[in-house]
Order: sequence, then structure tokens, then C-alpha cells
Amino acid sequence: MADRPSGFVVAVVDDDQGILRSLEILLESADYAVRLYTSGTELLDSGRLPEIDCLISDIDMPGMDGFELLRTVHAARPGLPIIFITGYPDTLKRLPPLGGSTPRFFTKPFQGPELLAAVSDGLRQPRG
Repeated sequence: MADRPSGFVVAVVDDDQGILRSLEILLESADYAVRLYTSGTELLDSGRLPEIDCLISDIDMPGMDGFELLRTVHAARPGLPIIFITGYPDTLKRLPPLGGSTPRFFTKPFQGPELLAAVSDGLRQPRG
């Protein structure tokens, strides 16, 4: 896939270590630098939000859920591409309004090539 952006940093937030590891392998195979976090709080406390080019997050996590993370990240980085993954598609009904920015969604299990295409598409979008 020659038109794929590389050298970008993708953060993955999920409380499931298996998902984190699988996404790390998938994203690194596409030449992305990957940062893994087991919670939204861990990502925010890391101080690395400014270096992230794309965020992939689970929705249903203990403590700060994906939507709360979305609101916080959107306030600090409104143009950051965000992709949600969830095992519970009904939770998508709780998506907060974001004023023009719409995250992509994938239901577990999802296809790796489709997720990589969404990351690549998100990285190509102009940032507001």
C-alpha cells in the first residue's frame, strides 16, 4: 500500500491487553509508531496527547469511558482523528455532539485492513 502515510503516531486506548497487543502488531506492520494505554486517564496523564496523530479507543472501559475521553481530547485537539472500537454497538447511541467532527466506529471483531484504511483516511483529512 504505497499511498499509506507513515511516521505517524497512533495511540490506542483499551482496557483489554489482548486488543492492545493485537492493534500494536497491526499498526506497527503498517509503519505507524504506536502508543498503548489501558485507560483514558493513563493517556491524558502521560502528557503525550500533543504528539498523537490519531486515536483509537474502546468505548466501554472502567473509570473514564471512551465518550468522556472523546470530549476531553476534542476540547484539546479538535482536529485529531478518532476511531472507536466497541463490542457493544448499542453504546453508539450515546455519542455526544461534537460540532462537525465525527469519529469512525468499528464493532469488535473488526477487519484489520478496514481499520488501517480508516486510520490512513483520518490522517489525510485536513485538521481544524
